[in-house]
Amino acid sequence: MPKLIAERINEPWRRRLYLPAYEVGLSARYAKIPIQTVSRWHHTTERFGPAISDRESRKPLSYLQLVEVAIVATFRHLGLPLQRIRKAREYAQQRFGFEFPFAEYEFKTDGFHLLMELDDFEQDDRISHLILADRSGQLGWKEPMEDRFAEFDYEYDLALKWHVAGRQSTVLIDPRISFGAPMVSGVPTWIVRGRWEAGETVADMKTDFPGLTDDTINDALRFEGKPNGVAA
Repeated sequence: MPKLIAERINEPWRRRLYLPAYEVGLSARYAKIPIQTVSRWHHTTERFGPAISDRESRKPLSYLQLVEVAIVATFRHLGLPLQRIRKAREYAQQRFGFEFPFAEYEFKTDGFHLLMELDDFEQDDRISHLILADRSGQLGWKEPMEDRFAEFDYEYDLALKWHVAGRQSTVLIDPRISFGAPMVSGVPTWIVRGRWEAGETVADMKTDFPGLTDDTINDALRFEGKPNGVAA
C-alpha cells in the first residue's frame, strides 16, 4: 500500500493536489509532449495497465498527475518507451512506497540508483540515456533530466511548485494559488492575456494587480503564445 501524501501533509490545501484541474491538451502543452502520449500514459490498454486505471479518455489530470506527465515527457525525449517508463514507475512505487513516485524529492535524488537496480533485473541499454556516471563511478541524471527536475521547487519532499516555462520565466504553477493555474505574481496568465486582447494597457493591468510588473506581464504573454503583444 503506497504511503499517502495526506499522511505527511496536514494542510487544508492538500486536497487541491488531487483535484482534476488540467485538461489533457493543456497538460501536453505544459509538458511539451503530444496529446496522444498523455492519453496513452493514463489510458493505455497495454498489458501493464495505465498509471491511473480509472481515468476516462479526456478527463482532466490532477496536479500530481501533471508533475508525473512532465517527468514522463523528459523520459520520452530521451528515447524511453512508455511501457518501460510505466515499469519504472511501478518499480519506484514499490521500492519507495510513494503514491506518486515521480513527484517525490527522493526520486530526484535517488531515482537513478533505482533505475540501475531495475536494469539489473531487466537489462535495457536505453537506461544509459538517462543516467550519467562520472569518472569516480558516481551516478547522476543526464542534463535533460536535471533540467526538468530543476524546474520544480520541493516542499514536504514533494514537487509543489513548477516553473513551467523554465527558471528564466516568472510563470509558476502552484496548486495552492489560483487553483493551480499558471500564474505570475498570483495572477493567472490567461487573465493577463485576456486583458491585453481586450486592449488594456500595461499601466491598467498594473493598477488592477499591483503585484504585476513589466517583466511578469511579458512572461505571461509569452507563455500564452502572444510574443507580439509583449509590453514595451
